[in-house]
Amino acid sequence: MSKGKVTVLGSNGHIGNAAMIAFRDAGWEVTGLGRTNRRPVSGTTFVAGDADDVGVVRAAIAEADVVVHALHLPYDQWGNGRSEKQLQVVIDALGTSGKTLLFPGTIYNYRAGDRVVSPATRQSAEAPRGEIRIKLETMLREAAAAGKFQTIILRGGDFYGPGNRGEWFGDGMLMDLGKGRIYHMGDLDMRHSWAYLPDLARAFAVLAEKRESLQAFENFHFAGHWVAHRQVMAAIEAALPQKVKVEAFPWWGLAMMGLVNPVMRDLHRMRYLWTHEMELVDPRLESILGGGFLTPFEVAVAATVEEFVEAKKAA
Repeated sequence: MSKGKVTVLGSNGHIGNAAMIAFRDAGWEVTGLGRTNRRPVSGTTFVAGDADDVGVVRAAIAEADVVVHALHLPYDQWGNGRSEKQLQVVIDALGTSGKTLLFPGTIYNYRAGDRVVSPATRQSAEAPRGEIRIKLETMLREAAAAGKFQTIILRGGDFYGPGNRGEWFGDGMLMDLGKGRIYHMGDLDMRHSWAYLPDLARAFAVLAEKRESLQAFENFHFAGHWVAHRQVMAAIEAALPQKVKVEAFPWWGLAMMGLVNPVMRDLHRMRYLWTHEMELVDPRLESILGGGFLTPFEVAVAATVEEFVEAKKAA
């Protein structure tokens, strides 16, 4: 018996693809919306369409009980109101339906000095990207307060997982793997919050099942794997078939590219996430998910690295 119907907006993306799999495996009827079906998931339905079109989104979510917002603009397109415009399309499509919207939050909403980041921590952005994310969550809070629909935010750390590209794990730490080097992003003894995408997506599915017992607007923090960069390097080394050199990430290169490339400049501006410990905590969510929910860190890293290596061989 189906647990309900869910539509994933942006089914090809990091969160989107993982959510398609997690909800399918949890027994939901799953529909994905995207421009193309470049990451097909068996046992689900795909609808081709432009998520910037209110009519397209409204039709895609018409039968859904739950909607997963997995739309994500490229870094260089966040500004000038584009992020707010993208979200407004979804808000308008949901209207006063009373459906549940699941929205992935980021740690950008908080400051470098926020050593422990809980749902009760006051949001105050460190950089422009954080200011944008706070605006987006405010839009959702206001819609929920007006009784239009339920919003559940699930905030995670840096994503990683098999098959994902365009994130720090692969494009940063493993970018020179072919040259026999891997990079640590910060001081080896400093800890960082990581979200293994299959686990994060399963947490979304659990919250969707619990939605009737939750408030109109909820903000959960997914602790994920809180580990030192030294542990990350050791787990990657253990998963590789060859020996590699472990070196510090060349942030200076990013700074140099940032002189002419605004995307690189913005990425360098976010370096504070790697030079400060910002731990996501939420005992309430941990209670909901239950003990033993997370994939063991070494197992998760091994799965990610092994897929990455095989993909490079096949390329």
